[in-house]
Amino acid sequence: MFAAGLAVIVGLYLWTTASRVLLFWAAFIMTRPLGATVGDFLDKPVANGGLALSRRLALAVIATFILVCLFVLP
Repeated sequence: MFAAGLAVIVGLYLWTTASRVLLFWAAFIMTRPLGATVGDFLDKPVANGGLALSRRLALAVIATFILVCLFVLP
């Protein structure tokens, strides 16, 4: 759901003249629960549908993902 919401925001950014400030804040608000959901998924027990990573390993995974994005994306 979060990816679909962000895709809508990207579409509005690319194909409309909607306020860039409004779109920024909409994307910012959408990423907050997305980050919480990913964090919960990484450290939730496997029996509950997660990956059962330790908090430190989950943090390392997220930090690595962010750093890779910073260097790979323009």
